[in-house]
Amino acid sequence: MKQYLDALKYVLENGIEKENRTGIKTKAVFGMQMRFNMEDGFPAMTTKKLAWNSVVSELLWFIEGSNDERRLAEILYKTRDQSKKTIWTANAEADYWKPKAKFEGDLGRIYGVQWRKWKSPEGKGIDQLANAIKMIKEDPTSRRIIVNAWNAGELEQMALPPCHAFFQFFVAEKKLSLLMYQRSCDMFLGVPFNIASYSLLLNIVAQVTNLKAGEFVHTLGDAHIYHNHIEQVKEQLKRKPFPLPTLKLNPNIKNIYGFKMEDIELLNYHYHPPIKAEMAV
Repeated sequence: MKQYLDALKYVLENGIEKENRTGIKTKAVFGMQMRFNMEDGFPAMTTKKLAWNSVVSELLWFIEGSNDERRLAEILYKTRDQSKKTIWTANAEADYWKPKAKFEGDLGRIYGVQWRKWKSPEGKGIDQLANAIKMIKEDPTSRRIIVNAWNAGELEQMALPPCHAFFQFFVAEKKLSLLMYQRSCDMFLGVPFNIASYSLLLNIVAQVTNLKAGEFVHTLGDAHIYHNHIEQVKEQLKRKPFPLPTLKLNPNIKNIYGFKMEDIELLNYHYHPPIKAEMAV
């Protein structure tokens, strides 16, 4: 994870002061890129504990096409009990969003809905993820293997406009790579989670298309550190990383919609203790 730590340090040392909608100032850099080769190990952060089960459950929830925050809780905890919080609970309960919600836990037309049920001008549902997998198998040289979450016509129908806005697949030499563009990048809390999530997606899609996982390329737009995370960032940068862990997927799963929590494991994952910080909503 040297790429991530180097980027984190760069933003800390070179970021400009910026205001933003949360009311908490940031140090920000515009336009960065990191590359993670899956042959080097799975890029799970080791300088603090990664919330691995949250990464896996959220990705499975996106793949399912759900916008129900309580369904995410069900995948993660095996229950819809309201006392069980997820990384999306704060957004589901935000004052600006609750009047728009159609049911308890409704998050609107967010990531998974756009991936699986994008609306055409005629109102037809488009399964972008299924189309991408089909193209990887049938037209791997295409430069159009893209899944887009940034639906400008439906931003007002989302509890949170997508931060990781779109991703593109690339096939060469029997390897599958994935590039993701992220418009808003919380370097301390969000970005390590996003790196793990899209690296996992890459590996899952590679398995179901009979390809080897290549590189995850992470393009960052507004890369920022919140002022109330600065001391935590300094603490993290003092820590020496452990070797990267290994991802293990159930080899019997050949359909992307067939994966469950128990089919996805992180082996030999060693990490430093967690560093707590408040998420800006």
